[in-house]
Amino acid sequence: MSERFRTSVDIEGEDIHWSPEGGMSYGAYLKLDRILSAQAPLSDEHDELMFIVIHQASELWLKLCLHELDAAIACVREDQVRPAMKMLARIARVQENLSQSWSILATMTPADYLKFRDRLGQSSGFQSFQYRAMEYRLGNKNPAFAKVFKGEPEAERIVLGALRSPSLYDETLRLAARMGLDVPAGKLERDWSEPYEASEAVEAMWREVYLDTRTWWELYEFAEKLVDLEQKFQQWRFNHMKTVERIIGFRRGTGGSGGVSYLVKALDIRLFPELWTVRTKL
Repeated sequence: MSERFRTSVDIEGEDIHWSPEGGMSYGAYLKLDRILSAQAPLSDEHDELMFIVIHQASELWLKLCLHELDAAIACVREDQVRPAMKMLARIARVQENLSQSWSILATMTPADYLKFRDRLGQSSGFQSFQYRAMEYRLGNKNPAFAKVFKGEPEAERIVLGALRSPSLYDETLRLAARMGLDVPAGKLERDWSEPYEASEAVEAMWREVYLDTRTWWELYEFAEKLVDLEQKFQQWRFNHMKTVERIIGFRRGTGGSGGVSYLVKALDIRLFPELWTVRTKL
């Protein structure tokens, strides 16, 4: 290599050297020029940059969650349970990271936020198409929420695709049926865009799994991954609600939602209902 193109520097006794011809750089690989120029505060307020960074980082984590969740659902369809479990475990760990981000946002006081809140217009996390797609993939099917994305063709396509497809739990019940367990036919083929309704028969099926783990060990393990995932998801929602309450109290959200009142209602939603109710029947 020509010395003309060689750059080196001594760092703590290490001779670090590289060349423009030696391959892609860290910044180029991560597209840091695009990422770090994507923050455009609308005010001169100090805390607005933090507000933007946290929400942008959350969207990146949601992108990873959807990547893992779509792959996990595909694995379940192919009876590849163990790879799916690894993906669900990863999502649960990402949820922990997302939950922690609310504690950073909570360092902003109500007075800090009110200095730039009006600049946000009607923009709101309620309009996050990735979050809505994730909720639909996990089974919280409410068709009304999809209307928010009219006028955004790509976002609407993704959201409606998640709404109209079997959720993770739907595919889990189909898996259980293929393994020989008794699952009601109405849970195996239905209008996937409609909310899932809990069933005593499905609860009885899970009771069989939990009481005979030797026979159904793989499905039992998978069920516990689902429970872990939902618990982390609920913790994220709870931390979100408490952070919003801390910063804006019971004001309405910028996107027109009820703010804290809406977030409190969301805490009552069960994604995998029989996996929780079965515990009192064992």
